[in-house]
Amino acid sequence: MKTRITELLGIQHPIVQGGMHYVGLAELASAVSNAGGLGILTGLTQRTPKDLANEIARCRTMTDKPFGVNLTFLPSLNTPDYPGYVKAIIEGGVTVVETAGNNPQQVLPPLKEAGIKVVHKCTSVRHALKAQSIGCDAVSVDGFECGGHPGEDDIPNMILLPRAADELEIPFIASGGMADARSLVASLAMGAEGINMATRFIATKEAPVHDKVKQAILAASERDTRLIMRPLRNTERVLTNAAVERLLEKERKLGADIKFEDILDEVAGVYPRVMQEGDLDAGAWSCGMVAGLVYDIPSVKELIDRIMAQAETIIRKRLEGFLAA
Repeated sequence: MKTRITELLGIQHPIVQGGMHYVGLAELASAVSNAGGLGILTGLTQRTPKDLANEIARCRTMTDKPFGVNLTFLPSLNTPDYPGYVKAIIEGGVTVVETAGNNPQQVLPPLKEAGIKVVHKCTSVRHALKAQSIGCDAVSVDGFECGGHPGEDDIPNMILLPRAADELEIPFIASGGMADARSLVASLAMGAEGINMATRFIATKEAPVHDKVKQAILAASERDTRLIMRPLRNTERVLTNAAVERLLEKERKLGADIKFEDILDEVAGVYPRVMQEGDLDAGAWSCGMVAGLVYDIPSVKELIDRIMAQAETIIRKRLEGFLAA
């Protein structure tokens, strides 16, 4: 399948792996790239630029296909060494960077000068238009269904994707609620040029996370996520657990007076304990509503091959069938 995204990113299939904290490591990124999609290393999972350089080098020993790096810009007490991370990305020969969070304009000049394609993750059409105006090559449009940070507008993809198609000139990827061939075909029909899958890729054999995490996603329904940090205007969609329900109770009790410090126990330093140790109740961890569409734990290649084969069947047989004379 050829789209503007496959052409732009130099990949076979219009499927991109989302950047996920303590999930986007070389094992998963290389598997996605080897299967014809675009694997993504999560930059800030690596504690220093040197660590990221080592992870890029490690990924390069596992695949000779293009892969990218996610670089997220969020408010922080200890600002990461973003220039150092950018330097590691450029020197590592990475061809695609997925930016997320705040405006990535500060890093565009060196990335563009190095010939790197920049895809910015957006949760609204207005942010996507801003990304287009500052020179991003593409955007990933995140609907309200997504795991992680869906923004504050609460617009689901059935509305957001066609709106993006109406406004944007650069290509865009559909993100949030993407799990299978139906997701891909529907996204293409609404104007996207590919899909971004995150939660779905956690439930694969190559995902470098504890098996308890994969089993939790497999067991979850579409009703098992919660929205946290809404009073702080830093909304995150997470899989429910004891810590999440405790956090939500704090939000109910403290109301508008809640501060980030009040929920540190439920959100700080959680990901290594969850993803590596399998302590599912350690705190809040991102998960999309798409967990309700996860029915197995295949290899990455099995998953991508299945999506592409079924997408062709949907397009050539089911949809064409509606046009019978």
